[in-house]
This record gives sequence, structure tokens and C-alpha cells, in this order.
Amino acid sequence: MSAGGTADGGPSRPQRGPALKVLTVGGAMIDTIAIIASSAIERVVLDNAAASFLLLEEGRKTEALEVSTHCGGGAVNAAVSFARLGLDCSVLIKLGQDRRAEQILACLDAEGISHRWAVRDPSEPTGASVLISSHEHNAAVFTFRGANTHLAPADLAQGAFDVDLVHIANLSNEAVRCFPVIIEKARASGARIAANPGIRQLAGHGETFHALLPHIDILALNRREADEVVSLLDPADGEAGIDFPGNQAPPPLARRGLRYQGRHMGVRAFCRALVRRGVGTVVLTDGRDGAFAAVDGRLLYCPACEAPVAGTAGAGDAFVSTFAAYQAEGRAPDTALQAASLNAAAVLGFVDTQTGLMRRPDVDKRLSGKNGIPNVIAWPL
Repeated sequence: MSAGGTADGGPSRPQRGPALKVLTVGGAMIDTIAIIASSAIERVVLDNAAASFLLLEEGRKTEALEVSTHCGGGAVNAAVSFARLGLDCSVLIKLGQDRRAEQILACLDAEGISHRWAVRDPSEPTGASVLISSHEHNAAVFTFRGANTHLAPADLAQGAFDVDLVHIANLSNEAVRCFPVIIEKARASGARIAANPGIRQLAGHGETFHALLPHIDILALNRREADEVVSLLDPADGEAGIDFPGNQAPPPLARRGLRYQGRHMGVRAFCRALVRRGVGTVVLTDGRDGAFAAVDGRLLYCPACEAPVAGTAGAGDAFVSTFAAYQAEGRAPDTALQAASLNAAAVLGFVDTQTGLMRRPDVDKRLSGKNGIPNVIAWPL
């Protein structure tokens, strides 16, 4: 696939036909977000570990600057992203019979997203999260997964998979057992598959995940998830090492590499190993330090866009869904990375996971501009 471009150096914009159909599968949540002034809550940062903690005093009422309620969850966040990018989107999620479920369904209706495949479980409440945001606005999250954990193979109607793209978001607890069935049904219908597995799935069901790698067209992992995947790969696939040709300083994750217990693995070696196992495209995100994509024999790196941060929740969902949408439509991977970076940065400006998600004309307008577009760097894979 070529990098694409116009005579003036802007990204190529092929004529778009009928909207691609996409199904998202995974979690649906109601998020309650409390914003706490930095002066009202203590924060402890560990010098010898990459971790920090917010301290809540037992028995004390802490004043909040704002408490708000929003729809969230990986499948719903991705669906809203796809819909705003102009794709014909539906969701396969499991909800309770409660007010939280009605709020999620109303959100989907407002975005023009079909929920005909949503399943209602009278025995379990709809999932919910409480986010505490303060200091650097990287919220601490308390999660109740509820009905999300009860998604079962019997809930996966074959008709739901009659789409162009199936996006598999994080699957909770017992719902992970649906992963191979989702892959099978998507393949049977001829759909492309994008997978964004969570750390629990990788840690608890790694062998199943590893066996299904050849069937995944786009595999998206953040740094922590990629560290876990290192444990599933053969040590002969490569050890630690920067191994980035050229005089340009490697990005931070390329210098750090990926780590699982005593094993270290270079980013290029990691991506090559997954591509050799049949993954079509590997996307590796590293928050404020940008993202990589291994595709078409190249390893691409896109820095993160500069943006004010009100909250980090949902930025990963925005990045992965935007990249998948642009790639599924045949856009150059360089352009897909830039669009994903722009959309993720837009989400950072809001405390919730969906308000900042951009619409297609706004993304394409930004891509065609000269300012604020990250420069994509490429190396041979």
C-alpha cells in the first residue's frame, strides 16, 4: 500500500462509496466522574516505580468540583467513534434491565447506532464505573462489570456479523470465552477483524489468543498489554535492543523495549513476531509518547498530538477505532495513524470518553491542513 498523497503534499482523499458496516463487540458502562481539586486530595508518587496514587481519607467527605454521568465502555466508545466517522455501526453488548441500560440505549439512538443485537439480562445490572480525576487527570477507576461479564456464545447472533469490519473491544471475565466464537463468525461472514484485547484476557486466556493471531487483521495493544503478550512469544523471536536504523533518536518505547518478568524484547522484533504469526497490522500505543504501526513491511511511528488534558479515559478507544476505520476504507496507514492521533487528542480535552470524538469532516479538514499534524517516521520492519 502506498503512502498516498496529493500534488500539494496533503493526504490522499479517495472518493468514498457507501458507508462501511461495522459491528463493535464488548463492554457497555455508565461512568460517573468526580473531578477533585488537586488541593483537596493527596497524591503520592513512587520514585522507584512508574506509579502514583490518590489518597482518599476514610470517613471524610471530599468536595468535588464536578460530578457527572456519561455513557462509556469499550464497545460503546468505539461505536460512537465509528459512527461519527461516517461508518454504519451496530453494537453487540449485554445490558441489564435497568435505568443504566436505558441511558446507554438512548445514547446509541442519538448517535444513529443500531442496538438490535444488544442483549438484555434480567439477572444482572448494567456495568458501571466511578472515575476519580485529580492532579494530572489520569483518573483512578472503580469498575463494576455487571452484565458485561455474562456475554455468552449463545448471544452472538450470526446475522450481527454480516458487516465489513468487526471490532472486538475488551471482553470482561467470562465473556472472554466468546473471543474465538466472535472470530469464527466474523471470518464466516468475510468481515475484517480488529481486536483490542484487555490485560485480563491476555493474562488469563493467552493460549487461546495466541492461537487466533492468524485471523486478526488489526491487533491493537497498549504498552502494558504488549508487555503481557511478550510472555506468549517464543524467546527466539528476538531479545532486547533498539535496532532502529538511521540517525534519528528512537521514540521512548523503542528505547525501553517491552518487558515481561525477566524477558526483554525490542519493538521491531515484537512486531515482526506478530506479523510472522499472521497478524495483518500491529498497532502499539504508548500514551503521550505516541504510537507505532507495523504494516506492509514497515514500522511506522506517529508522535502524539499536543493537547490540553482534562481526562485520559477513552483516548485509546478513539485511537484504535479511528485507525481501523481509515485503514478499512483503504486509506494509507500513515494517514490512518495521523487521524487516530488527532482523534485521541480531541478526547483528552474532556473528562468523559465520548464528548471529544471528532466527526469525519473535521478530521479530514485537520489532515489537509499544514499545522498540528504529527510527522510519521518509517523504518523497514
